[in-house]
Amino acid sequence: MSNRLPSDSEAVDTARAELVRLGSARRQGIRLPEAASDELAAGDAIRLVFDDTEYHAVVAEDTRGLLVRGAYDNRRLAKTTGEGENRLAEWLRELGRESGNSVEFDTVVAGEQYGLRPPGERAIYTVTQGPRSSLSSIAENLDE
Repeated sequence: MSNRLPSDSEAVDTARAELVRLGSARRQGIRLPEAASDELAAGDAIRLVFDDTEYHAVVAEDTRGLLVRGAYDNRRLAKTTGEGENRLAEWLRELGRESGNSVEFDTVVAGEQYGLRPPGERAIYTVTQGPRSSLSSIAENLDE
């Protein structure tokens, strides 16, 4: 059974994430807050929730810190660059936010599940925990 958790709950840590332009295509991405580096590293696969839908993303890193370049429908697409629809880019476009603006970055399950929402808006997250790390590593090995 999963739990529902509002973004304004004391169990949810919220910080600001900055919208940034990425690469020559000038796509938008999210620069994660500095505090995220306490629980995340480049290459980590995370679940990212926005607009009441859960997507998959891989944390990247540049000289300024951690960022998310895209969010995809499943874990395989998130790990394969250039395949699938980038749902994060679509969402940011629909919001009409520009580089330098920010969104709220909610920690739902540290190291696993995070939420994004426009500043001042409230979200309700369905809390799901991933498999134990030993089961997760077996599944990753099967994917490869």
